Amino acid sequence: MNTSRLELASPFSTDAVVAPRRTIRLMQGRQLDLINRVVAAVLALVLASAAAEGADIKAPKGTYKNDPLHSSLTFKIDHMGLSHYTARFTKFNATLDLDPAKLANSSVTVNIDPTSVRTDYSGDFKAAQNDSPYKTFDEQIARDNKFLNADKFSTVTFKSAKVVQTGETLKITGDLTFLGVTKPVTLLGNVVGSVEKHPFLGKGVVGFSATGTVKRSDWGMIGTQSFLGDEVTIIFEGEFDQQ
Repeated sequence: MNTSRLELASPFSTDAVVAPRRTIRLMQGRQLDLINRVVAAVLALVLASAAAEGADIKAPKGTYKNDPLHSSLTFKIDHMGLSHYTARFTKFNATLDLDPAKLANSSVTVNIDPTSVRTDYSGDFKAAQNDSPYKTFDEQIARDNKFLNADKFSTVTFKSAKVVQTGETLKITGDLTFLGVTKPVTLLGNVVGSVEKHPFLGKGVVGFSATGTVKRSDWGMIGTQSFLGDEVTIIFEGEFDQQ
């Protein structure tokens, strides 16, 4: 009887050692299972949230055209390693075929008038280049064959071929036709906002942002790389109105 009591009381007895170990292992297993369930639930919520945000477009399915009063198309280019010279096009039109339930089924076509380039150059162009056949710096950029060569190539066109949606990010791949050359280009974009019925227009409106970088030499624009960078960053911001 005394021995039994001593064995039960001893911290080195078999029961005293094995029973706590079993309890600890059981508790650890339950804790691990609980952690796994919590992690899985959090991941599911994150993925569901991303998918919902990426597809939350209120504008209805249909054809849309960009609103020129609320759209801009600008580009940036390195100037002698000193700055990112920025200019814009003031005349362009974009047509969007929108499928809000599945943006991968959507497509966009953009046509740009190269003679509409605007640099906001405020200097006396003719005084600086009195032998130039052009009246302004903008006209030179638009028409000179080292630049946009608009006399020969009157339109710059982008036509999307594929749209891949990952959460809120859109990867838009298409063909850019510029200076008579067509090459693939990829833009990254996102939906800024949308309404099913615009309070003033009474129809669907959706806004997009998109940006991408191209090497102008790939389209044959060469001869000015000594003072202007080869890479050009394109930036689009705009609203599209349902037709």
